[in-house]
Amino acid sequence: MDIRRLQAFVKIIDLGSISRAADLLNIAQPALSQQLATLENAFRQKLVIRSKSGVTPTTAGRELYRHAQTLTKQFDRAMVEISRGAGPLVGKVSVGLSPYSAGSTLSVKLLQRVREHLPDITLHLTESFDDIYSELIMTGRLDMAVIHGAGPIKGVIFTPMMKEEFFLLAPDGLAFPQDETGAVQLADIADIPLLLPPKHNFVRKSVDMAFMRRQLEPCIVAEIEALITLQGAIEEGIGSTILPWSVASRIVVPGRSRIYPLRNPVIQEDVSLCVPEIIPETEASVAVRELLIELAQAMAAAQSWPGTQPFG
Repeated sequence: MDIRRLQAFVKIIDLGSISRAADLLNIAQPALSQQLATLENAFRQKLVIRSKSGVTPTTAGRELYRHAQTLTKQFDRAMVEISRGAGPLVGKVSVGLSPYSAGSTLSVKLLQRVREHLPDITLHLTESFDDIYSELIMTGRLDMAVIHGAGPIKGVIFTPMMKEEFFLLAPDGLAFPQDETGAVQLADIADIPLLLPPKHNFVRKSVDMAFMRRQLEPCIVAEIEALITLQGAIEEGIGSTILPWSVASRIVVPGRSRIYPLRNPVIQEDVSLCVPEIIPETEASVAVRELLIELAQAMAAAQSWPGTQPFG
């Protein structure tokens, strides 16, 4: 099996077009179509469905795409590692960071540590609501990711790093009962307007579950992913939100919004590091993973992150 054919197939699926892939790869479209036909003959399966709008993979095509991603990435890694010999760690390491978790807070510190201790490694950091990080890890498009939850998910290994408690972030001056510690009961905020991420987000799932267990119905007036928009909406008094301290503390505005602990129940979620189960880690990705775990442990042990504690 020619690795170049697999690389071309991946590019066709990524772009959804044979002609665009041919332009990007700088080869003639008929030649690329012939490479695709050769793959279909080899596997005795139709791999793509052609239409006026482009191409989409068949079930067999999606399966080949998943394996091809792994094989081509391993080939690229082999080229880098073998060519460098016994020199310093080099290569690109891709890390997914959930925007509503401690992962996004750790991103700058991770970048600083990598630049200081692993200067020949190119760190690729991504924060996205749209992509399912576990799928990107299984296909080899990400080396690791920090997300809420502890699995299990087939093809992904979860390493819980810390626990995060969720807090209420509300417009300053909004009145509701508080106990002697300043904490707010979940039942007392069931009727206030809430601004939360969409249902597929781990934070939203945890919040929905907490309300459901108390047989309460939250008053969700908007679903917001962008933290800047969420910050502005809370400042203007449009609604409140529920977030881990690591996120709420980044968008609270003194004099305009306030953070309150939540009780009955305490909403808490694991923060885990995910790596692929089957795809071997490179020396570079292992080194970055170790730095990330070290940073997470330091964050969980610090007194400056309320509601954040080491796992276990």
